[in-house]
Amino acid sequence: MHVFLTGASGYIGSSVLRALVAHEHEVTAIVRSDQKAQAVRDAGGRAVVGDVTDTDVVRRLAHEADAVVHTASAEAVDPDFTATVTTALTGTLKPFVHTGGIFTFGDSTDISEQSPVSPPALTAWRAPIEARVRASDVRTTIVAPGIVYGRGAGIPAMFVGDGEHEVRLVGDGSQRWTTVHVDDLGELDVLALERAEQDGYVVAATGDNPTVRAIAEAGAHGSPVVAESADDSRQRLGTAYADALLLHQEASGAHARAAFGWRPTRPSLVEDLTDGSYVR
Repeated sequence: MHVFLTGASGYIGSSVLRALVAHEHEVTAIVRSDQKAQAVRDAGGRAVVGDVTDTDVVRRLAHEADAVVHTASAEAVDPDFTATVTTALTGTLKPFVHTGGIFTFGDSTDISEQSPVSPPALTAWRAPIEARVRASDVRTTIVAPGIVYGRGAGIPAMFVGDGEHEVRLVGDGSQRWTTVHVDDLGELDVLALERAEQDGYVVAATGDNPTVRAIAEAGAHGSPVVAESADDSRQRLGTAYADALLLHQEASGAHARAAFGWRPTRPSLVEDLTDGSYVR
């Protein structure tokens, strides 16, 4: 399958690119620079230097491809991009996989695809866009990843210590985060693409839901781990970002396993922080 991919030079998108190539799909990725284009080519894809806000280029690439995977999701990008893609794919059987996010569901100890939507201010913009994507006539699947980790990057990198300087929790650290390794997420995106559901939705979570304190203690490597009040976290990180990280979220990812045949195999976040990709 010839796949038009966005975000191929980014954290999630580069993993999706690797997974698509590993599964013998042909990939055309839109990137912003020659340097990023070379990285795409080195990974086995074809690169087009351009911008995802250029609707003419997006329309052309969507028409030329057999499928679209959008990982460069952003408030300033998604309204026009998703409208252009869904219009281009209407009347075809071409699948469109769109990246969502776990924050959409707010505080919950049992997040599933049927859970009510209650996003924090940080990601409230996603809901109307996703509603329009799902209401289209296109074969769309929204993949909503938990806290993405792995390869030494992602939000959890904020808790990596040097054995000397303190590692600060977000709040008291009692909240749980539902998690997914970036490479397991890439595999799920490929499965979603190949499944090509009509109005599909899947929560990308491995079922591992550690507390923020457990995450920080695993990543501290001898640095002191320090709790703070929620207000102090808001002052340090910004209110919108802190409020998202203060959410208590747990998910099993059961639907991804049962319906998509997804089998996450990478180390847990705590394991990866303790002796994996985050060790300096």
